Amino acid sequence: METVKSIVHWLSYAYYLYVFGYASLFKVFQKSSMMESMQSLGFNRHWTLIIGAGELIGVLLIVIGIFKPDLKNLGILLLFPFAVGAFTAHMAHQEYHHFYDALLMCILTVVLLSTDKYFKIVL
Repeated sequence: METVKSIVHWLSYAYYLYVFGYASLFKVFQKSSMMESMQSLGFNRHWTLIIGAGELIGVLLIVIGIFKPDLKNLGILLLFPFAVGAFTAHMAHQEYHHFYDALLMCILTVVLLSTDKYFKIVL
């Protein structure tokens, strides 16, 4: 069971890093398709760059977190509001073909934190 949990954790980690990695870089480097998509959602260039920078910081924390597990969890917690915001924005604008990744990132946040041996929630 521990092996399955570890496999699920690291596969989730890889996909989480992939989705947020390319999304943040597309925003920071102002790829035209991303800028047009963000513009259609109501975000101007300034806000798109801020969102991209925030996502990039979270991605860097997750990558550094391979060696420092606390930073990985901090990065995941930092990126969770971006996932929720993306899900909400795409649903509000009825872009149902784009909301799947955002929904999956919301779910994978819970999966990553619940399968991480360094993260505990005490109620």
